[in-house]
Amino acid sequence: KRIDLLWNNAGYQGKIKSLLNYDPDDFKLVMDINVSGMFIVMQAVAKRMKEQGDDEHSKGECAIVNTASVAGQRGTPAMVAYSASKAAVLSMTVVASKELAQYGIRVNCISPALIGPGFMWDRQNKLHARVGPPFFPSRQEEVANAKIQQVPMKRLGEVDEVLNTLAFLLSKQASYITGTNINVDGGMGSSLKA
Repeated sequence: KRIDLLWNNAGYQGKIKSLLNYDPDDFKLVMDINVSGMFIVMQAVAKRMKEQGDDEHSKGECAIVNTASVAGQRGTPAMVAYSASKAAVLSMTVVASKELAQYGIRVNCISPALIGPGFMWDRQNKLHARVGPPFFPSRQEEVANAKIQQVPMKRLGEVDEVLNTLAFLLSKQASYITGTNINVDGGMGSSLKA
């Protein structure tokens, strides 16, 4: 069977604790899932895509999209393992895009941030409130409001907005895009890159 598209969406947020109190075993678990797991899946699928891409018809038809996070770009306090793992995903995406382009395989990344409401949004705000000052308010509702105020669009993102970005990167409409990360974050991580 052919594999033309992969959404590599492994993710475990890990514990939300300060760096000085972070459990090294949980750090390893986050890296095993978010980095090693994503690498193993991407490598296996890319090998399959390369094998089936020998004919000219299928060149450029294959696409991989990895899920990172704006946390991997900004470094979110109390999320050292998660932030580090998603930074690794960003770097791994760039390397893979350069190595796999010769086989007609595009590799890109999406970095969502502040998607909700829902279980993960509520959980993260509750745990950030437990961490408290100086990085977060000590009440869950205040944490949520403070995060939304950091977003230029002043709202949470929706799951469909992440999925629409994913669908674009997997489609032929993105046929000349590889090695790119798209933030789905309402402008929170905006910056110019030289």
